[in-house]
Amino acid sequence: MPPSRSGIADYSEALVAELRSLVDLEIFSDSKRPYDPAAFDAAVYHLGNNPHHDFVYDAAVANPGIVVMHEANLHHLIAHVTIRRNNWDAYVGEAELNGGASARHRAELARTLTVGPDYDGCKMIRRVLDCAKGIIVHSQFMVEEMRNAGYKGPIVVIPHGAWVPAVDGAPFRKKLGLTAETPVVGTFGHLKPYKRIKEALRAFRRVVQEHPEARMILVGEPHPEVRLDSLPPSVQVIGFAEIDEFVGYMAACNIVLNLRYPTLGESSGSLLRAMGLGKAVLVSDLGSFAEFPDETVLKVPVGGEEDEVLFEYLRLLVSRPDLAQALGKRAKQYVEETCNWSAVASSYVRFLETLVAPPPAARVSAEYIMNWAKDDGARSYIAEHTTRLVKTLELTPEGAADQSILEMGAYMQITPSLKTRLGYGYVRGCYFGKLGVIEHKAAESVAGERFECDIDLFNAESDRFPYADESFDTVVCGELIEHLFGDPMHLMSEVNRILKPGGHLLITTPNIASIHGIAAILQRNHPGFFVAYLKPSGDGTVDARHNREYAPGEIYRLMLDAGFEIVKLETGAFGEEPHPEHDWVWDLLKKNSLAMDLRGDGIYCLGRKVSGVLQRWPDWLYVG
Repeated sequence: MPPSRSGIADYSEALVAELRSLVDLEIFSDSKRPYDPAAFDAAVYHLGNNPHHDFVYDAAVANPGIVVMHEANLHHLIAHVTIRRNNWDAYVGEAELNGGASARHRAELARTLTVGPDYDGCKMIRRVLDCAKGIIVHSQFMVEEMRNAGYKGPIVVIPHGAWVPAVDGAPFRKKLGLTAETPVVGTFGHLKPYKRIKEALRAFRRVVQEHPEARMILVGEPHPEVRLDSLPPSVQVIGFAEIDEFVGYMAACNIVLNLRYPTLGESSGSLLRAMGLGKAVLVSDLGSFAEFPDETVLKVPVGGEEDEVLFEYLRLLVSRPDLAQALGKRAKQYVEETCNWSAVASSYVRFLETLVAPPPAARVSAEYIMNWAKDDGARSYIAEHTTRLVKTLELTPEGAADQSILEMGAYMQITPSLKTRLGYGYVRGCYFGKLGVIEHKAAESVAGERFECDIDLFNAESDRFPYADESFDTVVCGELIEHLFGDPMHLMSEVNRILKPGGHLLITTPNIASIHGIAAILQRNHPGFFVAYLKPSGDGTVDARHNREYAPGEIYRLMLDAGFEIVKLETGAFGEEPHPEHDWVWDLLKKNSLAMDLRGDGIYCLGRKVSGVLQRWPDWLYVG
């Protein structure tokens, strides 16, 4: 936290100001005060690649929680908590954990001072990722970095918050001895080499040749690797400035440079401040900075074209202040709508709730389902679909020794639980295949529980189901109906036939009218949950893709037309990743008084059979 000279400290201060109204918050900004994790529902650890975060790292490893990864490399931090504590063995172990034998060899050489630590090549993030219950990042680039590092848990993108200060730059122009008409270019923050200071100075010298009135200011703590002792009069080094002066000098600029290469995936508070001030900003076209909309910033490529493009952009904006103002106006509008601190804090809370809110009393836990996984593929699938599988079992009516249940599309993930936890005396499954074939399946849990059942093969939208009328008390149809190609009411009619009067049908399926779907449409993308075509396998067969995804109202009508009354219709999480980045869609619905319920990624509908089929060919679903 402030007064630390850290962008993460400034970020944390702004975030805390909004979070306080949403959660019961306690802050640990150093190691002096005892921290008891049992006293809290959740711990959020902010990590950056510097010694300021040593106590945070220690706590995050000892007491796992949600980690905010502000960058994708923690090597300097790990060197501090190992080498600086005279624990070379720990450093070498961390290197091996992150990079294998080659990294261990390099670390051993560093121990002998033969070479320096491999700060760039070995990112040192594996241990904290292995401990984290969830990860928060600011960009899709960082999501990919975390996944590439092996993290498989919940992860969410929450945009870096933006400050939108109302600051008059005129007093600071006067302080600099500049008029209101003078074009001013500024770069802000610690003046390190990777912020392309030398490249910026080269480009600006060329601009001054055409526009001698232009000025440049460098606001930030100088770095020994960047020489600033022979600058022309058109360039002024301000040095470190407290936050009020820092923002004031930024307000005095027309153009702000926020260049970075290489990048560790970090975001930039200086960039967000400049955009919030409505400044024309130039960024490097890589990492998180490349993800800003093209109409809000100008993106400078890294590599051979960098100097020339940087010069041309600066030349254009200095000569055309109207273009600079228009670019800044769009930047300010964007961050006001997308990156305001209130929305950021709400996104934090939304993510925390998905991870730590007490779940309803469940008859079957995710751990119990995982106990029946037979191989790595099954474990991976269950991990990816845990929320949906648990919720399906929560909504399935309890059975008894004299009751029967059919699971359609049975993969044997939840099938054992229908007997061992829900209590059905007779469990059967079915799957797509040649009518008349019966496969006998057996499974054993890690605890030694055994389960066996028969799986019937047939085509659910054309074959007569191989069961007598009124055979089952409950049918579970999970993630099947969206795969049907031509006749979903055939399935509904057959389910009605084989259910006893008063029997239950549970349907789960993706929700095409979800917040995810709305966001996709508004961004000119397909709203479907799974719209890809599937490659044929080696023998030429093709698995059934999603042919039609449904909205909640359609599932409601499907149930009614098939002779069912609705017991429960709701939506919820479908995968393991929440989507607080779609908060803007919620705001859009609210502002336009549009329905905000039933917007989860998955539809869960439980119906009770009350009659025969009412509409075999409902006109809302069929034509011709």
